[in-house]
Formats: sequence, C-alpha cells, structure tokens
Amino acid sequence: MTVPGYRDEPAARWDPAAPADPGEAEDFLRQCYTENQRLGPVEPRLAIVRAQIAATGTYVHTTDELAYGAKLAWRNASRCIGRLYWRSLVVLDRRRARTADEIFSLLVNHLRTAGDGQIRPVISVFAAAQPGQPYARVWNEQLIRYAGYRGPDGCPKGDARQEQFTAAMRGYGWRGKGDQFDVLPLAIETPAEGVRLYELPERAIREVPLTHPEFSWFAELGLRWHAVPAISNMRLTIGGVHYPLAPFNGWYLGTEIGARNLADTDRYDMLPTVAARMGLDTSRESTLWRDRALVELNVAVLHSFEAAGIKMSDHHTESQRFLKHLSNEEKAGRPVPADWTWIVPPLSGGITPVFHRYYDEMDLRPAFYLDEPAAALAREGCPVRRTH
Repeated sequence: MTVPGYRDEPAARWDPAAPADPGEAEDFLRQCYTENQRLGPVEPRLAIVRAQIAATGTYVHTTDELAYGAKLAWRNASRCIGRLYWRSLVVLDRRRARTADEIFSLLVNHLRTAGDGQIRPVISVFAAAQPGQPYARVWNEQLIRYAGYRGPDGCPKGDARQEQFTAAMRGYGWRGKGDQFDVLPLAIETPAEGVRLYELPERAIREVPLTHPEFSWFAELGLRWHAVPAISNMRLTIGGVHYPLAPFNGWYLGTEIGARNLADTDRYDMLPTVAARMGLDTSRESTLWRDRALVELNVAVLHSFEAAGIKMSDHHTESQRFLKHLSNEEKAGRPVPADWTWIVPPLSGGITPVFHRYYDEMDLRPAFYLDEPAAALAREGCPVRRTH
C-alpha cells in the first residue's frame, strides 16, 4: 500500500500512563522548526512546551506541528514504498471530536475526502492520549474491510483473515449479508460511551468490479475491491505525544489487491479458481500455474481500476519512484529507513530496481506503530451499542 507501513518492535510500545518525554519533544520541535523556517525560532516554543509537560505531563501541538509531524511519520515509515509523496499528505485536525457520533461522521468524511475523484493521501488525527486517561480508538484494522464467514460445510466465504473479527461483531448483534464482499461495521470506542457499532453508508464506500482485458469469463467471478485503503489501527507518535486514533490512506499498489488480498491462502485464495478458468495444469507446481494465474489476477486489478478512473500504482513504476525518494533524501542529508521484505513487491520482485540493494533499519520518529490487535479487544467482551 502506498501509505505508511508500521513497526511493531519492543521500542515502539508505550505506557499510556507515562508523561511525554521532554527529550523526544525537543528533538521533534527542533527538526520541525529547522525544516520549516517560516515557523520562526524554536527556543520560545521549547520553553512553552517544557512548561506544559512539567505542569500536565504532556503538551499540545500547534496545527503546523501536527501537520508536519504526520508527514514526517510517513517519511519515516520503513515499510512504505510510496514515500515519494510524503509532502502531499492532507492532514485533517480532528482533535476536538469526542463522541462516537462525531468521530463516525468525521471518518465518513475522511473516506469521501480521500475517495472522491482521484484518490488523495489523507490522515485524520483525533485527540491525543492523556497520561493515565482512557482514549478513543477504532477496533477495525482498516476503515473498510470485508467480513469473513465459515459456511455450514466449513468452507470460508469472504475475507478469511477477518473471520475472528467478524464473529466478534456478530456476537455483538451485527448480522451482515453473509456474502463475499460484506463491509464490516466500524467499532468505535470512546471513554464515555464504550464501544459503538456503525454501518458505513454506501456513499463512503467506493468499489471497483474486477474484469479482465482478455478473459470475458473473469467478470463472472464476481470479484471487486474498495478504492480507499484507510489503515485505522495504528498509533501516530509525534514528539512524545501519542494519537491512538489517526486513520490514514494513500492509494493502492496493484499487488496489494492482486497478489495479497485476493491471492493469499488466508484471504480470498483465488489462484486455484483463476487457474481452473484459464485451463492450467495444476497437477504439479512445476507448471508454474500459480505464477501464471497470479499475473492475470494482477492484470485484472490494474485494468479494472484504470477503467474506473481510480488512481492505482503498479509495482514497477512505484519501485522506480521509491529510488527517486531515496535520491531526494540522500541529497537532503537524511537517512531513509526501509524494510526490504516490505519494499520489494510480492510479484516479480527480482526484476524491480528495489530488489538489488540493501536498506537500513531504523526506528525514526515521528512514526506509526501497530498497537493491540482489534481481535484481542473484541475478545475482552467490552459492552457494545449498535447504532445506524
């Protein structure tokens, strides 16, 4: 996905009761004000922040600091191949929202802002966590995810990876349609209201039916995918301040849908079906039937998004752009953290330019971090109210 990846290392974990680290705050502010000379001298601002941390255990970012911090978190995301565009991130300051209804309305607005016309990279930053206080969050890993079911015959239907979360939502009263592409409700947790479930309106869900430029039978498979990949279960950390609810999106890399979401055996597992319709010999691996089916599945994804006029990148083009990003950052004298296993595409990796080099692993901040999985939260049995 051409949006920030995540790190889940011991150093990334945080204590919600701990105050903001003054040293991390100073490091961020000096970087922010050095890279944005229009903000003026940093020393007066540092004095204010030190006083705020001493008095309250935390401090409040200005609008400019929040916006640039979010962009830096994308620039520092070691698992994202699409960082060439980090300056273009649209930052929506939603820190005043408190109720679940307000948050849901703004999440719908996020999807519409990102998905109307050409896909735009957008982040909505909600209230920061206060030391020792409960905070708002979304249980879903993405704002739009398809449900996963297990039929009476034991066969999976829908997104197999979402079976546990789907079961939890059904346990809280959500039923869904039970089909292959059934959009899950949003589970929004706030300190005052607990967890509430919300159905996304159709206007917020832009989807693309998948067809193939050569195989007319492909449309009969009934495949489709949503246009906006908005990650919602990652914490944004800026200068020692944590934002547990900060959903963000870019646009899809074709292989994310064609080589992962629809192809992985623990997702939609479509390769055997595509291979059968292509008439491939699947009796042994050496026929490379998986590879041939995988290529055609990815051809269909790229073709369909282009036909629908929805922005998407292919892995060859994006690999070249990532090297451009590396060059830009090297000229600016900045290190570029990168995780090779995520930067190299899951299709034809060896013939992309990002394959033939090594990268440095660094935990640079500001950053995005993966926190407790939503499935674990669902298992805790928090009280849930169904709305909309």
